[in-house]
Amino acid sequence: MKRLYNLILVCLLIITLSACGKQTRTDYLADKVSEQHIQTESAEVTEQAEQEQQPQGGDNTMMGAISFNFETKSVLLNSGYEMPIYGIGTYSLTGDTCVESVTAALSSGVRLIDTAYMYHNEESVGEAVRNSGVPREEIFVITKLYPSQFTDPETAIEEALEKLDIEYIDMMLLHHPGSGDVEAYLAMEKAVEDGKIRSLGLSNWYVEELEEFLPQINITPALVQNEIHPYYQENDVIPYIQSLGIVVQGWYPLGGRGYTAQLLGNEVISEIAQAHGKSSAQVILRWNLQKGVVVIPGSSNPDHIQENTELFDFELTEEEMERINALDRNEKHDWY
Repeated sequence: MKRLYNLILVCLLIITLSACGKQTRTDYLADKVSEQHIQTESAEVTEQAEQEQQPQGGDNTMMGAISFNFETKSVLLNSGYEMPIYGIGTYSLTGDTCVESVTAALSSGVRLIDTAYMYHNEESVGEAVRNSGVPREEIFVITKLYPSQFTDPETAIEEALEKLDIEYIDMMLLHHPGSGDVEAYLAMEKAVEDGKIRSLGLSNWYVEELEEFLPQINITPALVQNEIHPYYQENDVIPYIQSLGIVVQGWYPLGGRGYTAQLLGNEVISEIAQAHGKSSAQVILRWNLQKGVVVIPGSSNPDHIQENTELFDFELTEEEMERINALDRNEKHDWY
């Protein structure tokens, strides 16, 4: 009887252990399934995040470390400020003509204005900005120090602020390399610290000049402004500048005074313009934008100013871009 009792206890023990083993195996399998589910969800979240970081459709154009947003028509500078990717240049516009041209541009939706000490029109630009009715924070004004001002940059900066009279300067450039340019740039850096200037840049600086200049300063330029048009494309310079996280801006985008008619009449450009129902000027400006170059065409004609803003309802094909790229002559139209 005792032996039978012990046998029953052993059987019960075996059954209990077997049940525990099954439960443990079940728990283990459940844990594995749960773990795989978590890993899958994590992978999906990571993939989704990566996709969200990619430019969507045609809203963005990527150039090296620079991204143009064609929806907002702006670019984020390395200084942290947004800048429009198209605007108006005011070279050769003075007095009332400058005021009227900038006023017309602002009325047409332009929010980027380029001026300079050597244009002798900072006061006129400031007047147009102040009287435009457009909130100051929506307008981006660029001005420049000329090499003749490099010996006393602090005074030059104060004079620009006084002439413009628009509270602060969105961006100040050095007009082109010259004696004392590093010291002048360092003075502009101090003005950034003091809240007088928001972003800094350079004009007419190329690869060799940048390689020598950049190690001597503290704030990386947010922008480099050079002559760029289909006959002078800087195809070796633009990618280099963009690779540094610096935005490229082109002056003389339509070839410059004395050359504009020839460029606008180019057979290739005219043919592409006809295909899109656009003007040759609009095609050239769009070509710049798709290369990641901010455009600031100058004009005193309100119709042309308006025309130069209508750049976002068409897109050049890769083949059309290549046809315009093939027009490069390395033909500079100014001495800078």
